[in-house]
Amino acid sequence: MINRRFVLGCAVALAGAPLARLAGAAAASAGGPLSADERALHALNRLGYGPRPADAAVIAAQGAERWLARFLDEQLQPRLLPVPEPLATRLAGLEVLRLDQAALLSRYRDAVRAAREARREQAQGRMPDADALNAVREQVRPLVLQAGTARLARALQSPAQLEEVLTEFWFNHFNVFAGKNAVGVLLADYEQHAIRPHVLGRFRDMLGATARHPAMLIYLDNAQSVAPAAARPGGARRGGLNENYARELMELHTLGVDGGYTQRDVTELARMLTGWGVNARAGRGEAFEFDARRHDRGDKTWLGQAIAPAGQAEGERALDVLAAHPATARHLAFKFAQAFVADQPPPALVARLADNFKATGGDLRELTRTLMRTDEFWSREAYQAKFKTPYQYLVSSLRALDLPLTNPQPLLQALQQAGQPLYGAQTPDGYKNTAAAWRNPEALTQRVQLATTLGQRSGMGAERLGSTLGASLSDATRRTLAAEPAGQQVALLLASPDFMKR
Repeated sequence: MINRRFVLGCAVALAGAPLARLAGAAAASAGGPLSADERALHALNRLGYGPRPADAAVIAAQGAERWLARFLDEQLQPRLLPVPEPLATRLAGLEVLRLDQAALLSRYRDAVRAAREARREQAQGRMPDADALNAVREQVRPLVLQAGTARLARALQSPAQLEEVLTEFWFNHFNVFAGKNAVGVLLADYEQHAIRPHVLGRFRDMLGATARHPAMLIYLDNAQSVAPAAARPGGARRGGLNENYARELMELHTLGVDGGYTQRDVTELARMLTGWGVNARAGRGEAFEFDARRHDRGDKTWLGQAIAPAGQAEGERALDVLAAHPATARHLAFKFAQAFVADQPPPALVARLADNFKATGGDLRELTRTLMRTDEFWSREAYQAKFKTPYQYLVSSLRALDLPLTNPQPLLQALQQAGQPLYGAQTPDGYKNTAAAWRNPEALTQRVQLATTLGQRSGMGAERLGSTLGASLSDATRRTLAAEPAGQQVALLLASPDFMKR
């Protein structure tokens, strides 16, 4: 048993005392280009969620250079990689992946109706049925848990590691929050149909898929947005213009905060998108609908262009313009380079990625391929630059220890405690992926505690774990570990600065 003093001592070390200084000194003195083994580990850590023991064995058998060439080629063609049978079985058993949008929304409506009935009974002094009181939790929370289970299972077991990392990145870019109304029941469908199919496709397709998905329409309130003049039969007003989605569509999803648009552009885009909503009573299939009665039929001027009335086509035209805009290319290139290279990415790399995005019409496979071919990505500076988020730390720990996903709930709770609950970013900008957001003494203490728990659960020895992590461990870390008791070495490895590095 590792005591609390040991846990706190590790956190102090990570914050800047001996272990961190030794690892930093070793990294600083290494210099020069990455070795073949370092490149292989860099690819697994940056284009996936880190090595498993089986990966280390294959690299050793094939040789790092040969393995890396094959890995990079395969990762860009994920559909050619067979899904392991245990993963396929796990996913097939998740109800949330089988329900369509209409069925998911029906499940949510039933839960809300039961909860309202329970509150009415309470107000009338009657004791409501216990199941009715817990209706929302029992109907909605299992579907959120299943969405999280699917994400974790794929991240741990899928050989298409790049697809998983890109799904995390693009979901975060087009973030929706599980706690907003019906969004929780729609999470798995949103990830499965609006994000995942497009991560190596065209950005415009992903932009359109997210714009029409009920999760986004509900989360950013466009489902409530109607033309100011729209009225119900009999003259009753039904809401008004809501600018939330139009603003985030330009500020976060495409142009960026400095993309050159004005507040009037936000309002005009919101008018163009009126009528884009959700048919909550859809019998089956997709729940998106364009309601012409709610659409603003007036002329508009947006980004300097005159927009004639054209119904749903106005919104589609806006998505076309935004996806092809040079400011969008710059904004996405910076975020992509920041996520995969460095918190402050080299300007030349950002410019190269932006040029590629424009030249290929937003082909995300080519954007990713271009990143993978740059000297900046394979530089020693990039190798040492990124710090794992809590999610990346958890998944990479499970993979390194070869732990199965027997019970996802404690793992999801660990993410909650670490400040990064899965699908829990409340604001549209999602979670930060920079070190400044996650590297603090309290967060590091939680990681050491998690490392201790997972290490004890795995029963793996430090020698085998060290072999899996291979060239990513510095000589200084290995010397420090050798001086520690054997029972503490696995936790120390997972708590080392080398392993915190992505």
